[in-house]
Amino acid sequence: MKKKINKKNNKNLWGGRFIEKPSDTMVRINSSINFDKKLYEKDIIVSKVHATMLSNQNIITKHELKKILIGLTKIEKEIKENKMQFNDKLEDIHTHIESRLIELTGTLGKKLHTARSRNDQVATDTKIWLIEQSKTIDKYLKNLQLSIIEKAEANIFTYMPGFTHLQVAQPITLAHHLLAYVNMFGRDRENNKSLIERHNYSPLGSAALAGTAFNINRDETSNNLGFKSPMSNSIDAVSDRDFILDSLNLCCSISIHLSRLSEEIILWSSPGFGFINLPDTFSTGSSIMPQKRNPDAAELIRGKSGRVIGNYVALFNIMKALPLAYSKDMQEDKEPLFDSIQTIKDTINVMSEMIKEITFNRDKMLKMCNKGHINATDIADALVAELDVPFRDAHMITGKLVALADKKEMQIHELSIKDFKKIDKRINKNIIDKVSLEESVKNRDSYGGTSPENIKKEIIFSKEKWCND
Repeated sequence: MKKKINKKNNKNLWGGRFIEKPSDTMVRINSSINFDKKLYEKDIIVSKVHATMLSNQNIITKHELKKILIGLTKIEKEIKENKMQFNDKLEDIHTHIESRLIELTGTLGKKLHTARSRNDQVATDTKIWLIEQSKTIDKYLKNLQLSIIEKAEANIFTYMPGFTHLQVAQPITLAHHLLAYVNMFGRDRENNKSLIERHNYSPLGSAALAGTAFNINRDETSNNLGFKSPMSNSIDAVSDRDFILDSLNLCCSISIHLSRLSEEIILWSSPGFGFINLPDTFSTGSSIMPQKRNPDAAELIRGKSGRVIGNYVALFNIMKALPLAYSKDMQEDKEPLFDSIQTIKDTINVMSEMIKEITFNRDKMLKMCNKGHINATDIADALVAELDVPFRDAHMITGKLVALADKKEMQIHELSIKDFKKIDKRINKNIIDKVSLEESVKNRDSYGGTSPENIKKEIIFSKEKWCND
């Protein structure tokens, strides 16, 4: 049975100077309880720490503190068990908790809000929630990296075409391609870590904007809530939403990387490529075409990236012209934040599970390596290395070989030695022998290159860098 808010407390806690009550429409748009109730655990933690500090500073008594803490614990249990009845007239989770505390403890409950405002309260609650979510996102990203590394380990010698402009460019290994995403998600993890460090300062105690005349101890509350220290400017503390903007920016970066990987999964699963087999668990069929296997999981990840980016733009537009300090516009920060964080967690997990179950068609990857004159650059390089031809001249010679191969409807490696000599008499069999697919990949052994020996080292490095923390 849900607890009903007492009618005598079913009113705004700020309404003393108002004669008329807000219109029903105003009540509805002013309310944030439908989404900020997500913060209830953090609000109760913050309230307990604040109350303890008030007691330690002799602003309330130890006996009063004990009753407040018992009341807050009871309220937390009620909300967790879905026994709290939420009401738009009480606007937000902070007012719901305070109103219920007043019901439980009487006048004593009204003392909890001493030396604080909802302005510093909501900023603190949201920041604590976001730091917790950031740690979860890091764990999910690490799991995704592990899934990709596992696939890379199994495909060190799997040849595939590398693309530029979505055109066949040079031969690479599948492991090399996959490890590129490990690095992308690694940068996201580094950004996430720096984000937490950069914003790990407490707004609590800044009150509405000017601080408070009460003898509070902000260091105590900051330490007990896990922050490095209090924020040094009370106006900045209540008006800052950079920590949310930076988090939304991170969500955009992660979603873009997920979207790029999704796009390749979509392309590679199409008949034109046929590089991968999608698992049933992450595919759907058609309502009319029985043969279809649609890459809906990847398409949804790709599509949701647009919403995540939209959330970032929305909050940027909200904040762009706000004068200091707090404005009600900032209430609009939570819906895009909550939506983006949940979306990112879901899409990372889906991608991790999908990567584990995808299988690769090595023969089809190898077959595409025989298209698009994929080893043309190797011929140009060999002309430079073997015959000391300037690279620009070697590029021109190789371009003519490509044109000849096109005319003969052949690949460049299928040309005879006679055909090669038609373009340049200096070309010998030794040059042609060095541009096989295997040699091409093996010879790309510069740091960061696609050679199998490099890839083995990169896998070891990736495990040490990303997976052992």
